[in-house]
Amino acid sequence: MEETVIYLNGEWVPKSQAKISVFDHGFLYGDGVFEGIRAYNKRVFKLDEHVERLYDSAKAIDLKIPHTQKEFSELILETCRKNKLVDAYIRPVVSRGPGDLGLNPMKCSKPTVLIIANPTISLYGDKYEKGLKLVTAHNRRNPPDCISPNIKSLNYLNNIIAVIQVNQRGADEALFLDKEGYVSEAAADNIFIIKHGKIKTPLTVTNLNGITRATVLDICEKLKFNAMETMLTQFEVYTADEVFMTGTAAEIAPIVNVDERVVGDGKPGPMTKQIAMAYKDLVHSSGTPIYT
Repeated sequence: MEETVIYLNGEWVPKSQAKISVFDHGFLYGDGVFEGIRAYNKRVFKLDEHVERLYDSAKAIDLKIPHTQKEFSELILETCRKNKLVDAYIRPVVSRGPGDLGLNPMKCSKPTVLIIANPTISLYGDKYEKGLKLVTAHNRRNPPDCISPNIKSLNYLNNIIAVIQVNQRGADEALFLDKEGYVSEAAADNIFIIKHGKIKTPLTVTNLNGITRATVLDICEKLKFNAMETMLTQFEVYTADEVFMTGTAAEIAPIVNVDERVVGDGKPGPMTKQIAMAYKDLVHSSGTPIYT
């Protein structure tokens, strides 16, 4: 099996030779941004939207990416080509680059740009059929007046602390509340609830403006489902008929247990299944072609 090739600062190098400086501020301080992107059937799904979000995150932290968005998109496609991928999980990363041991980003010489493209993943395996277990994290989601959750940065310690609790409590994902006690998102996904046929998801002020989340809202409109963005409480999650999460890696993941409360009848719900099927059809039939 050929070794994965990674794009790193203008070159494609074998995985074993892809190295960055120990003085890189992405490594030292989490000073950088990233994206998670999927390719299906030789097409990259929502490539432009992901690249735009990467650049928005970079702009928010005043990090200048040394490529145009069009150039960056082409680098992603070429990385997929060099690895001969049909389906893929793609991880572009841009860090502040090597500097000194101080915090000052002006001491960093130039950004580090890398793109990893691996064969696709099934994040939760057979649990898509059975449903997942969610637990509420004790720590709260970073509030936007500290650091905006819409910045997809390399500093995911807030999320990791939540995942530690997931592991300790034998669950699959964490539910974040914001500092006011309203539902924010999951540790790595956005969250939706369904009650009496109405679909609700939190506003993106306190959670990542998910691309899969936006896609699901579009799907709901096409299916003529009643979907809305609104503030949600933990009570509404506990008493929902259906709960599901969305994310590029997770896709559409049904939740059947929240803090030991059974959701609905304890099985993935019918509306969730219909949305998941529509999403699957969409990602396998659209996107930017890798090969021309």
